Amino acid sequence: MLETQPAKIDEEKFVIHNLVKREPRAGLAEDVRRGLSTQPKRFLPKYFYDQLGSQLFEAICLLPEYYLTRAENEILQRYADEIVFSLDGNTTLLEMGSGSASKTRLIIEALLRKQKQLRFIPVDISATALDSSSRILLQSYPQLEIEAYAADYFAGLAELGKTQRSRTLALFLGSNISNFDPEEALKFLRALRHVLREGDALLLGADLKKEKSVLEAAYNDALGVTAAFNLNVLARINRELGGNFDLRAFQHHAFYNETAGRVEIYIESTREQTVTISQLEMTVQFAAGEQIHTENSYKYDLSDIASLADETGFTRARTWLDEKQQFSSNLLLAV
Repeated sequence: MLETQPAKIDEEKFVIHNLVKREPRAGLAEDVRRGLSTQPKRFLPKYFYDQLGSQLFEAICLLPEYYLTRAENEILQRYADEIVFSLDGNTTLLEMGSGSASKTRLIIEALLRKQKQLRFIPVDISATALDSSSRILLQSYPQLEIEAYAADYFAGLAELGKTQRSRTLALFLGSNISNFDPEEALKFLRALRHVLREGDALLLGADLKKEKSVLEAAYNDALGVTAAFNLNVLARINRELGGNFDLRAFQHHAFYNETAGRVEIYIESTREQTVTISQLEMTVQFAAGEQIHTENSYKYDLSDIASLADETGFTRARTWLDEKQQFSSNLLLAV
C-alpha cells in the first residue's frame, strides 16, 4: 500500500518572523495573577485559545445559533471579486489575526483571478498556527509568496511599519474588532492606518446590532459548547498553573447589554468557595454569584463603523451585507 507524502513547498516562498518575546506560560501566570487580584475579577480573552480552546471555537462556528461565521462566509463568497477589484493594480494581502486563514482563501482566489502572483502577509500570535496554515496555503496556491509574522497585533504592526509594500488590502475578519473596547479599537485602527499608504484599504468584518434574543442565543448555545469554551480558561489554569478550580462549581453567563451595545461574557461562581493556584502560590476567595469577566463582544451599526473609520484615517467606501443583514464587511480606504 502506497503512503501519500505531503507535497513539498518552495521554501524560498515562505518566511516566518517570530517576534513573540516572552514564554507564553509566563505571560499567562502574570495575567492570571493580575486578573484575579482586581475587583471585579477578569481574564484576558486571548487565553481562550489553547489547543482545546481553539478546537472548541471551531465547533462554535458550526453551531446553528452562531450566525457570524456563516454570514461572513456568505458575503465573501458572493462579493470577493467586487472587493478585490475595488483596488487598482497589483495588490499585496495583509491579514491581522489570520488563524487558519480559512475565509482568507476566498479573497486569495479572487486576487489570483485578478493577478498572476500574490504576496500574502499574515500576522498571528501563534507561530505554530502560522506555519501550518501557510504551508497548506502554499500547497493549494503555488502563486503565493508568504511572509508571516508571529506577533501580537501591535508588535506585528510596528515591524510592518519598517517595510515597503505595493498597494495593500488589509483584512481584519471575523468581527475581531468586536473584542476591543472602544478606545482600544481606535488605537488598533490608528496603528494599522500608520502602516498603510493613502489608497490602501482595510476590509473590516463587523457584527451588527440586532434583536437581543438572536445575540444572546449566539453566545448561549443549546449544546453548551460556548459554555465549555468559556470554562476551559479555568481548566487551562488547572493544567498549566496547578490550579484546583472545580469546573462544576462555576457556570457560563452571557447577556446583551443594550446600553453599551455589547455582549458581556462571564464565569460565575455558583457557591462560596476557595481556589488555590500552586504555581502562583495564590489563594482566591469567591462569593456565591461572584463573576470573572472574560470577554466583551461589541456590536455595531453602520454609522458606528463610519465613525470608527473617520476617527482613524479611513473612510468607509463600501459595505456588503449577508442576505439576513446580520453581518457587515466594510471596505475602509486609507485617506
